[in-house]
Amino acid sequence: MSRSHKKNKFQAITNAHSEKQNKREANRKFRRVTKLAVQKQKSVLPKLRETSSVWGFDKDGKTYNPDMTKKEMSK
Repeated sequence: MSRSHKKNKFQAITNAHSEKQNKREANRKFRRVTKLAVQKQKSVLPKLRETSSVWGFDKDGKTYNPDMTKKEMSK
């Protein structure tokens, strides 16, 4: 992967490296709530956005940076 590089000049706003742990926690919570709804035989199952919010994740979004260097564009 030494030759891989970003195609667009977008970068995260905060210093958080990844949202992987946030996504894991959100999906675990979603599976737990869905499993309980199935056990209680509810006809309407919850949606992922009802159980978690992306606003609580570590990153605050992305922004376009036209001045990114070649080193910053490499993965």
